[in-house]
Amino acid sequence: MTKIIEFDKTNLGHSAASLAVQSLLDEVELTPKPGLVDQLDAGSHDDLTLDMMRASAISLEETFYNIASISYNRSPSQQLREEIAAIGRVGEQTMFEVTNGVNTHKGAIWALGLLVSAYSSGVGKFTVEKTLDMAGKIARYSDRFNDVTKLTNGKRVKSKYRVNGAKEQAEQGFPHILKYSMPALIYAREINMSENDARKHSLLSLIAHLDDTCILHRGGMDGLLYAKKAAMEIVKSENVKTMTDLNEVFIDRNISPGGSADLLAATLFLDRLQGI
Repeated sequence: MTKIIEFDKTNLGHSAASLAVQSLLDEVELTPKPGLVDQLDAGSHDDLTLDMMRASAISLEETFYNIASISYNRSPSQQLREEIAAIGRVGEQTMFEVTNGVNTHKGAIWALGLLVSAYSSGVGKFTVEKTLDMAGKIARYSDRFNDVTKLTNGKRVKSKYRVNGAKEQAEQGFPHILKYSMPALIYAREINMSENDARKHSLLSLIAHLDDTCILHRGGMDGLLYAKKAAMEIVKSENVKTMTDLNEVFIDRNISPGGSADLLAATLFLDRLQGI
């Protein structure tokens, strides 16, 4: 029988923050990954290093702790949405200070911040499905203090290619985690893949299905269609060993599935919650 741990506000905050940071570290340490920073290379990035990614992840623990603390046993509301957004913006500045202005985890702060908030609002008792649903409800509230006039790469891509991005993914309750990455992770374990290979299988399932705006920004629609097709072929073959070859192609084509990487970290966070 699974033992249910009773959390108070403080130990839940520390637990959620620790799990969020560990999930970011699990994602970056996973090797090899196509087009992404890992223990072998920097993928398609000439401005990132493994040490930078590690330092960035670790720097965000206070951010996630503060989000968990302020969300404890609260219902979704515009006020809560704006409070965690303000904490997230402070977290982004912390990240930029550590990385000398390089964006390493902005998307992950958004996704994991919402999931941490949702988990804490349920005082640690929500299922994965309930946590995702609650995160979606929080995300659907507006943030009146967000600068909507600021044009980001994500906004440019969404407008140009008519696709949804990280904002819509969250507002919908992270459907790609629920439909693809979490089931892929569970299935891979059931067929006795190693834990590392199971996580790669989960990542590939995201790349195969997500309209990843990071890929679109770098490689355009041709890059996205290629990435989806190549990832799906590996998913169907269940042979993640070919990811090494895929990494070389992604680097040549300047493809980086950063959005998929953020959702993998979120998937691993939720997976860790199931073990508590």
